[in-house]
Amino acid sequence: MSRKLVKSKFFFEEKEQEQLAEVPEKQPDQLAPNKDLKLLGKKVSRIDGYDKVSGSAVYAFDVQLPNMVHARTLRSPHPNARIKQIDVSKAKKLKGVVGIITYENAPKIKWYRNSYLFDPHVRYEGDEVACVAAETAEIAEEALALIDVKYETLDFVVDTQKALEKGAQSVHDSGNILGGEPDVYQRGDIGQGFSEADHIVEDTFTTPVVIHNPTEVHCSVVKWDGDNLTVWDSTQGVFSVRDSVAQSLNLGENKVRVIKKFMGGGFGSKLEAGKYTVMAALLARNIGRPVSIQLDRREMNLAAGNRPDSNQHLKVGAKKDGTLIAMHHQSTGAAGAYPSGAACSWPFRSVYQCPNVKTEDTTVYINAGRARPFRAPGHVQGTFGMDSIIDEIAEKVGMDPLDFRLKNYAEKDQVSGLPYTSKRLREAYEQGAKAIGWNNRQKNPGSQKSDVKRGIGMATQIWWGGGGPPAYATLKLNRDGTVRVISGTQDIGTGTYTFIAQIAAEVLEIPITKVEVTLGDTTVCPYGPSSGGSTTAPSISPAVYDAAWQMRQKLISGAAAILEIPESDLVYSKGMIGKKGAISRGLGIAEIVQKMRERILVTTGARNANPDGYAINSFGAQFAEVEVDTLTGKIRPLKIVAAHDVGRVLNQQTLVNQFHGGILQGLGYALMEERVIDEYTGKVLTTNLHDYKIPTIMDTPEIEVIIVSDADPLISPVGAKGIGEPAIIPTAGAIANAVYNATGVRIKSLPITPDKVLNAMYGKA
Repeated sequence: MSRKLVKSKFFFEEKEQEQLAEVPEKQPDQLAPNKDLKLLGKKVSRIDGYDKVSGSAVYAFDVQLPNMVHARTLRSPHPNARIKQIDVSKAKKLKGVVGIITYENAPKIKWYRNSYLFDPHVRYEGDEVACVAAETAEIAEEALALIDVKYETLDFVVDTQKALEKGAQSVHDSGNILGGEPDVYQRGDIGQGFSEADHIVEDTFTTPVVIHNPTEVHCSVVKWDGDNLTVWDSTQGVFSVRDSVAQSLNLGENKVRVIKKFMGGGFGSKLEAGKYTVMAALLARNIGRPVSIQLDRREMNLAAGNRPDSNQHLKVGAKKDGTLIAMHHQSTGAAGAYPSGAACSWPFRSVYQCPNVKTEDTTVYINAGRARPFRAPGHVQGTFGMDSIIDEIAEKVGMDPLDFRLKNYAEKDQVSGLPYTSKRLREAYEQGAKAIGWNNRQKNPGSQKSDVKRGIGMATQIWWGGGGPPAYATLKLNRDGTVRVISGTQDIGTGTYTFIAQIAAEVLEIPITKVEVTLGDTTVCPYGPSSGGSTTAPSISPAVYDAAWQMRQKLISGAAAILEIPESDLVYSKGMIGKKGAISRGLGIAEIVQKMRERILVTTGARNANPDGYAINSFGAQFAEVEVDTLTGKIRPLKIVAAHDVGRVLNQQTLVNQFHGGILQGLGYALMEERVIDEYTGKVLTTNLHDYKIPTIMDTPEIEVIIVSDADPLISPVGAKGIGEPAIIPTAGAIANAVYNATGVRIKSLPITPDKVLNAMYGKA
């Protein structure tokens, strides 16, 4: 297919792009869909909204099957122990118990690379010991208490820094450092850079382990039909669960079907198959009945994943004029008891222009629940540390923090040296600063005379979120002109159903009420990617666009044959195809399908590869205004402005919802959330939503969302980037800098609780 350089004027663009992009000739401007519809970028209510507000939406938690039993998991009460003996005889005799599996009778299925589905060596409080299926969940819970397990308790370590000390208890035979050494990145010569610096700032920042705690707990329902397994799962990746379950059970992928229609949150914790799904499948196969398995809130806080902690030692050097000359980042973070990642240096490497940079990330094993991706993994921790020390070096140089950031603005990707497909961070800085009233902020932090002081701070975010292949969407056009779009991705609560319907309706120029969307079924749908990393919209939307565009072309060809008019003489407008100047005497799409003697027309679209020679990133800045009561230490966020470059907006309403959710999670991270483990017993003390605090509506400040970008045509015809991660990344850093601006004391440890504020202000830190 030949390609030509054309100005990007895609169908839902109100403002013409200034950039040039290569687009296929099959999508010329003269066939661009009618702009009178203007569905994309607008506030469109969710097409699945009624199901959710009426209670008719069926989540995995709600699935009920005939003859179904319920499974519950026995978990280790010890942070490190070996199982010496396990006796399930009493539990088996309990009326209503139908099956029990342990390491003694379950297949030896590899898990976490160096462990098993059931391992006689349990390495954290919450590690799986046994699974019981019973007629009711209550009976299963009762049976767990009847299982007699004798443990050989072992020494343990639950503190990241202590795990690195000489003589510390080893979580694994290989030691307590994942991979045996830090992950190191370097460009330039930081020694030379620091020798040339006029100002140097060195500091340490720490962040806690935090828990995802989605509303819907982790859960699965499984059912065998012969050697075919169906799984209803609360997951962010139906195909990733299918593949993992098939591999674990030694099944062909065609033998496993995973279904997920609705979901009550995941935030990264549901990107992989859980042990519980495979345990339920084993039990269901043994007893010949469907099995439902659910984690309770305590299990969610012990075993369903977390964001790792971080201890970041940072050193930054700058010239007198504010030019960054050297940056050094050393961090440690806990993977938990099994392999995961705790690196947090990527923002430090990439946000600001600097010739000499070195980062060293050390991921540490401890006897606690395993880390999992959590909405912008690594970037949330790293941005808090990075933007705190950027404010420090700006103050030392004598520059306004925003001016300092603009002074060190990176025009190209600092790691690869490639140009960005688009970058509008300057506009985000400008508009965000104006909205928060940056020019009115205190020039001398902490100088207000009142006991209640106000401050304004900011932080910057970078993320990927460009999406990519493979991603497919099938579009079916019925004889009555209605449409169904089918894709193997999933809506995790972010509005995927709706933007898919918007795109199909926009391209075909039909009412959105004529479009239905089917997602989240590995047997029915073509492949779609997992919903993580802000990749769903930028991956799937071009595939839907492609499928819809192919359908337009197929309809035009059909109309040309029916009307005996050359395709070049036909125009497509508002679902009608006719001769130029006489569209009203043309054919509607339903009539075309009928006259083609087709029951249905089908097209499948695909997401093309991203362009070579470019870096694809989203950018943004958040500005926070806070109020600090210096008598109590209480912090009250007043306003947060989120100004971001995220490519084309698909749905303004769901975009704002995404940002509100991300900002609230970032606020919780900044001010209240923290997993607490008793270092003497290794037990988690915050295993419920009473002890583990998360923000409520009462904690919500005014939130203003500003999108400075339009389409990024180099990445796809749609030009959308993801927004899930950008929404949370800079929030904690902005709040921390605002607290400093208000009080004149810098809190270097999250969460910023009242006791930390008072200790810092009155010399007891």
